Amino acid sequence: MDSSTQPKALRVLFFAETWERFSYYGMRALLVYYMTRHFRYSDDAAYVVYGSYTALVYTTPVIGGMLADKLLGGRKAVVFGGLLMALGHFAMAFDSLFYLALALLICGNGFFKPNISAIVGRVYADDDHKRDRAFAIFYMGINLGGMAAGVCGYLGETFGWHLGFGLAGFGMLIGLAVFWWGQRFLGHSAEPPDLVRLRQPVLLGLSREWLTYLGTLAAVGVAWGLVQQGELLGSLLLIVGLVTLAGLLFYLARVALPAERGPLFVAIVLIVFSTMFWAFFEQAGSSMALFTERNVDRSVLGVEIKPSVFASVNSAYVLLFSPFFIWLWQRLGAREPSTPLKFGLGTVQLGLGFGALWLGAVGAKATGVVPLAWLMLGIGLHTTGELCLSPVGLSMITKLSPPRIVGAMMGAWFLASAEAQYMASAIARLTGVKGAESAATALAPADTVMVYGSVFGGIALIALVIGAVMCAVSPLLARHTGAHR
Repeated sequence: MDSSTQPKALRVLFFAETWERFSYYGMRALLVYYMTRHFRYSDDAAYVVYGSYTALVYTTPVIGGMLADKLLGGRKAVVFGGLLMALGHFAMAFDSLFYLALALLICGNGFFKPNISAIVGRVYADDDHKRDRAFAIFYMGINLGGMAAGVCGYLGETFGWHLGFGLAGFGMLIGLAVFWWGQRFLGHSAEPPDLVRLRQPVLLGLSREWLTYLGTLAAVGVAWGLVQQGELLGSLLLIVGLVTLAGLLFYLARVALPAERGPLFVAIVLIVFSTMFWAFFEQAGSSMALFTERNVDRSVLGVEIKPSVFASVNSAYVLLFSPFFIWLWQRLGAREPSTPLKFGLGTVQLGLGFGALWLGAVGAKATGVVPLAWLMLGIGLHTTGELCLSPVGLSMITKLSPPRIVGAMMGAWFLASAEAQYMASAIARLTGVKGAESAATALAPADTVMVYGSVFGGIALIALVIGAVMCAVSPLLARHTGAHR
């Protein structure tokens, strides 16, 4: 971890985030299987709930980040968010609290996720060269937690769903304990911006801090309702997304200064392209999860691996491939691809990954059992595509945006991620297998393999076309990014 030069605060934040991601990805690895096997939801119903949940998970950090910046400060926001998430994990032990558990996880994530990352940045001075290295280390912690989360999946599928969810909850508590223990190393980087104002009574004797907590409980109720109303949530996201895009285009055409228009146009294009990328990439938690369960030969040395364990493969690949990509970009130097070209190359690799899944399905059409190598190749190509696109996305958006609307552009970026999550569930519904929810229905692998294979082939074709177009126009877009590449 480069502990000789990095402050102790980074160790605290690294391990807190590692355990939090362990809990989050451990629960997510089980979610679709839990709904289809335990509750006997249809594939379509499970995908809608999953998409609503993940879309809201990517929406709430915008609000949680703003509340921490204006009122709570990072420390209080992280602790409050972590407590909500721990409650959510443990609530999963009770079938009747399923949707409440998801709502608690949604709102808790909104406070925890953006603010622990923000604290990492505040630990360092603006001109501290160690900051970039610190975020690289922090990113490794995220994927270390994601890789270890396969334990939750294994325990949940083998010994009982609630044991897997309970382990995720204990992981969250460990992360909170690490953060609480290490507060003394954070200095003033996580304190409220105005403690006196935060504690000042403003309504019925309640301070702004307690009003924020009570308001969050109300938000839990809203999330509880929305996660059960997938169609309504999808319509709301569509309306908000179109209004946001129209507003950005109006600003581009009528308000932006001439020097701002080129970079802003590129930023808008990257947001749109990233939405499509993540809509395809996030099949990992839905359609690819059930494909792995129903159609992939998961035997390794005579031992059958539980399907939820494969949710950790992407994180393992990130840890494996990241050093190579860091070396490659450094080796290329001035010849390093521009950000638009990286977006294009990443989308092409994503398409090739789905092409591998399609080839595996076509080759196994008779038996329906796809060799494991095709799944591992597909996830590997998805990961290399992610490593081209993900590390540069948000940073580039902030650099290309006019200073007056940086906040709005960051909000648009996060909104695009939420839109992508819901789009991913809509795409996954194309693979919905009828009758799979019935215990009396025994579907043979040959009955389902091309249901998935045909959709994966379609995704591959669309992603390859989008990636090729992005690569073709990247020189034009790169010229408008100026020194930002």
